[in-house]
Amino acid sequence: MSSNFKRKPEKYLGLVTSGSLSKGLQVRIRSSAPLEHIQTGQFVAIESNGVRFFGMLTDVALEATTDSILLDPPGEDTSALVREVLQGVYTYGDAHVDNRLALYQGDANPRPVRSIPAHFTSVYIAEETDFDAVFGSEDLLQGGKNFAIGKPLDMEIDICIDLERFVERSNGIFGKSGTGKSFLTRLLLAGLIRADICSNLIFDMHNEYGEQAQAENKKFVKGLRALFSQKVQVWSLKNTRLGGSGSIDGEIFIGLNQIEVEDILLLQDELNLNATASESAYILKEKYGDKWIVELLNGDPEQIATDSRANIQSVKALRNKLHALKNLPFVVDHSSIDSVNQIVDNLARGKHIVIQFGKSDNMLSYILVANIVTRIIHEKYKDKVDQYRQSQKASDEPRRVMITIEEAHKFLTPAVAGQTIFGTIAREMRKYYVTLLVVDQRPSSIDSEIMSQIGTRVVALINDERDIDAVFTGVSGSSGLKTVLASLDSKQQALVLGHAAPMPVVIRTRPYDEAFYKQIISGLELARSTVAWEELDPDSQEEARQKAIAEANDLYG
Repeated sequence: MSSNFKRKPEKYLGLVTSGSLSKGLQVRIRSSAPLEHIQTGQFVAIESNGVRFFGMLTDVALEATTDSILLDPPGEDTSALVREVLQGVYTYGDAHVDNRLALYQGDANPRPVRSIPAHFTSVYIAEETDFDAVFGSEDLLQGGKNFAIGKPLDMEIDICIDLERFVERSNGIFGKSGTGKSFLTRLLLAGLIRADICSNLIFDMHNEYGEQAQAENKKFVKGLRALFSQKVQVWSLKNTRLGGSGSIDGEIFIGLNQIEVEDILLLQDELNLNATASESAYILKEKYGDKWIVELLNGDPEQIATDSRANIQSVKALRNKLHALKNLPFVVDHSSIDSVNQIVDNLARGKHIVIQFGKSDNMLSYILVANIVTRIIHEKYKDKVDQYRQSQKASDEPRRVMITIEEAHKFLTPAVAGQTIFGTIAREMRKYYVTLLVVDQRPSSIDSEIMSQIGTRVVALINDERDIDAVFTGVSGSSGLKTVLASLDSKQQALVLGHAAPMPVVIRTRPYDEAFYKQIISGLELARSTVAWEELDPDSQEEARQKAIAEANDLYG
C-alpha cells in the first residue's frame, strides 16, 4: 500500500527530471544537505499517484544550465554569496537512481517495477517505514526466517534477508582478502542454524568456524559450536588435530580406494600433473577398478604399463605425483564410507557439521576431502530424493543441506566445473535438496555458467575489474551497481543482491560480537521455551522474553 506518513523535510533529495524503465531515473538534486553528503548506495523512495517506488542511488554528477559558466567559472576571489547564487541557479547536482521495486496501493508486498514515476515527482532518502516495507524486520522468535545481516550506511535500521529463499539456491560471498568474508560467512551460518531452515556442512580450511576464531584485532570470537552446542558437531581429519582445539565428534579418513579420476583432475595444479595424466588415470581405473591408485603406488610401474597398455613414461610420472596423496596423514589404502554415512545421517537429523583440517590446512588436503565427501553426500541425497518422489510421503522428504566451501574457484574453474560435483550441485540448484555457499576472493576464476546460477550474492570490496564483472554475471542493471561496489570501504561494508534480497542494498555488516551472541541465543532459548508462542497472552510473552534474555546474559554477559 502507499505510505500515508509525513516524510521528514531533511530527507528530501530532489525531483525526477528524466529516465526510463531500462536505464533508471535522473533526479535533479534540491536537497538542503551539501552535495558531498549525498552518497552512492543510499536507498530512496519515490511517491507517485498511489505507487511507492524504491531504488538505489548509483551515481552523482555535477551539471550546469549553460556552458558559459563552465567556460568562465568563478575565481577564488568571487564572493561566497555569488558562489551560492551560481550553485543554486546555474549549476546543480544530478543523481542517478536504479529503480527496482514498486508498492501499489492495496498491496502488502512490493513487486519488480514495470513502470516509472512521472516528471517532477519528489524523491526522498528512504526512512524506516520504507525499509520495513521492502526488507521486513528481524524475527528472532517465530521461526527466524527474516535475518538482519546489517544496517544502511547512514541509518540504524535492520536490513533483513529471507533465509528460506536464501537456501533455495546456491549463494556466494565474495570480496578481496581482508574484507571480512569469514565473518560474513559465520554470521549467515549462525542465522541459518538459529532458524533451523537447513542443515549446514562447512569445510573449515583454517579452523575458524568450530569453537573460536581470531579477529584482526587479535580478539577471539565464538565459533558456531560455542553458540549452538546442541546443534553443531565438529569433525576432524584423522591425525591432523591441533593442540587445544577442543573436543571432536568424529574423525574422517580417506581411502585411496575412494579417490576417483575426477578427484585427481581437480588436483592438477596442486600435484603439477602433466597433460597425459588424465588419460593414464582413466586407463588404470578401467583395468584395476577402485584399487587403481594402490596398484600404481605399490606395484611395478613397468608391469602395470604392460598389463594396462598405458605409456610407461606417463605411468611413472603419474606414480611420482600421486605419492603426495599417500603421504597425507589422513589417507589409508582402503576405507569404507562409514564416517561419511554418519555425517549424512547427522545432517538428516538436523545437525550441522564443521569439518576442520587442523594441521592439514593446505589446498591439496582441502580439495581432496571436500570433493570426495561432497560427492558421496550428493549420491546419498539423490537416492533420498528418488525415494521421496516415488513415495510422495512427507516423512521421506529430505532435509535441505547447504555446503560451505572456501577458495571456491579451485573447484569451479571453467576447466573443471563440468566434471566436479560442486559444478553439478551449482547447476542443479535445489533439485536434490543440496546447495552451495561459495566463499571466494577471485570470482573471475569461477566458470561463468556457475556464477549465473548463484542466487544471492554478498559482495565486499573488490578492486579487480575482472572480478567485478564476474560478480555481476547474469545481473540486470549492473553498471550502476559496479560504481556502488567500487565505493565500499574495505571493512564491514557489503553489497547484498539476489534471490533472498528484494533489491540490491549496501549495508554495514552486523557485528559478530557479544551483543550478537545475546540476541541470537535469547531468541533461540525463547523459541525452545514457548511451544506455541502465538497462543500466549502478551504478559506471558513478555515474561518468557525477559527470562530468555536473562539466561543469555548469564551465559554471555
